[in-house]
Amino acid sequence: MRHLHLEKSGLRGLGISESFKKTHDKSILCGVVMRRDFVIDGFVFGNATIGGDDVTDQILQMHAKLQRPDLNYVLISGLILSMYNIVDLKLLFNSLNIPIISVSYNETSGIEEAIKSHFPKSYEKKLESYRNLKNREKITLKTGYDVFVRHEGCTLNEVLLLLDSLTLQGVMPEPLRVSQLLANSLLRKD
Repeated sequence: MRHLHLEKSGLRGLGISESFKKTHDKSILCGVVMRRDFVIDGFVFGNATIGGDDVTDQILQMHAKLQRPDLNYVLISGLILSMYNIVDLKLLFNSLNIPIISVSYNETSGIEEAIKSHFPKSYEKKLESYRNLKNREKITLKTGYDVFVRHEGCTLNEVLLLLDSLTLQGVMPEPLRVSQLLANSLLRKD
């Protein structure tokens, strides 16, 4: 397992968030390269199909576009994006060979029934992708807020230390906050 080198202030990661309208065919994915000392070091954009199955490939393409071998991890705001377009955490880790961390903010009892409802004739593949996700783990940030994480390629303790170092206030780590702001602003421009 490749560990995060949390002692480095220049530790760089790619934070990815999305924004979409249900009436559109594609969501806007935004990636922000940010150092652990909050210096922004790059941006990348992509799109995923609303209700599709291409978000993992889109994230891999975004990473490739950056041409940044110095990235130490990928941080994603959720794993179920663009109306049930499910990120394959293990495939990302196996392809990029750096820790992959997903952060979500609300407790849920699962989405199996919602998947069946939205995809009555083709839900089997999406359900399989959803069931292949690891269970979320609840952690409490130094800010006092709880988040739910999934991770590959690093320990839960490393995830907590990283998120604590990246979260200035509230619940959202800065790379995800900035990438969310950019994605939302691009969506409003549409």
